[in-house]
Amino acid sequence: MYEIMLYIENIEFNWSIIELIAVIFSIIYVILAAKENIWCWSAAIISVSLYIYICFINHLYAETILQCFYLIVAFYGYYNWSNQQKRLHVNEWNISKHIISIIIGTTIAFLLGFYLTIYTNAAMPIIDSFTTTFSIIATFMVTKKILGNWLYWIIIDLTSVYMYYEKDLHLTSMLFIIYSIIAVFGYINWAKLKR
Repeated sequence: MYEIMLYIENIEFNWSIIELIAVIFSIIYVILAAKENIWCWSAAIISVSLYIYICFINHLYAETILQCFYLIVAFYGYYNWSNQQKRLHVNEWNISKHIISIIIGTTIAFLLGFYLTIYTNAAMPIIDSFTTTFSIIATFMVTKKILGNWLYWIIIDLTSVYMYYEKDLHLTSMLFIIYSIIAVFGYINWAKLKR
C-alpha cells in the first residue's frame, strides 16, 4: 500500500485550463448524447474546437484530423437530429454492416498508421490511427442513432485512456475513463428507447 501511495505522489499531473474546459464540455456532450438530447452537439462544438489545438501541439496528428471531423459532424448531427421531416429513432445495424465497418475501419487504420509511422513524427501512430478511424465510424453511427455506436465507443474510449495517459494528458485520460462508463449507460438507455 505504501508503494502505491509513493507512486501516486510521484505522478506529475499535466493539466491546463484549455484541457480542463475541453474535458468539461466533452463530458456534457456525452451525457446529453446518452440522453438523446440535441444540445449535445453544441457542447461538442466547443470541446472539439479546443481538442484540435490540444492534439496538434501533442503531435497526435490523426487525432487532430479526427477533431476537425468532429467539428463538421457536430453541425451535421445537430441538423440531422433537428430535421423534423425525417425524425430519427434509435435503430440497429445488422451484423453484416458491423462486419463490413470493422473490416473497412481496420484497413484504413492500418494504412493511416503506416503512413504516419513512415512520413511523420507522430506519437503512437498505430493506436492513434485505430482510435481515429473507429471514432469516425462510431460518430457517423451516433448521427444516425445506431444503437451499436456505444459498443464501439467503449472499446475506443478504453484504448484512448492508455494513449492519452502515455502522452501525459492525464485529465483527458480520466475523461476517457468517464466516457467508457457513460457509454455503458448510453447503450442501456438507447436500448430501452429502441424497444
